[in-house]
Amino acid sequence: MLTEKSVEVLFNEGRRTLTDEQVGEMKTSEPMVKVEGLEKPLSDLIAEVVSATADKLNLKVSDQDELSPQLAPRWVGGKVVIHPNDPALVTKEIELEVFFRKVVLVRDYLRVLEQKINSHPKLNDAERMELQYYITKSYGSLTTFNLLFKEKEQTF
Repeated sequence: MLTEKSVEVLFNEGRRTLTDEQVGEMKTSEPMVKVEGLEKPLSDLIAEVVSATADKLNLKVSDQDELSPQLAPRWVGGKVVIHPNDPALVTKEIELEVFFRKVVLVRDYLRVLEQKINSHPKLNDAERMELQYYITKSYGSLTTFNLLFKEKEQTF
């Protein structure tokens, strides 16, 4: 029960009414796990389990996902420069890494959309084919950016 001055909270030990002041003093706690007498923050346990699993499977764990597309080395540090026709307007520069990530996101969103279309229960085959046509055309338009990819297998 919640009033202007207090709140009733159900704890493991039972219900308690807390005043506004008591609620203000409360702090959220780190999720914990207790395993055969072991008590530590859940995030620490998960990190240890992931590390041990990666070691056991001889996997290399890194900050950069090895499977995610990477920019070809010749483009690293580069920029996309857009010059407007009107000299009164400012030229726009975009770091190539940022531009590349946005292109990859468009591709990833198209893949998700394609999966959702193919598994949608209310679409008939003709409707699926029509929508698939537009996705295929979009992929085709994005092939212009294939030169940015480091690995040929990750292109459009």
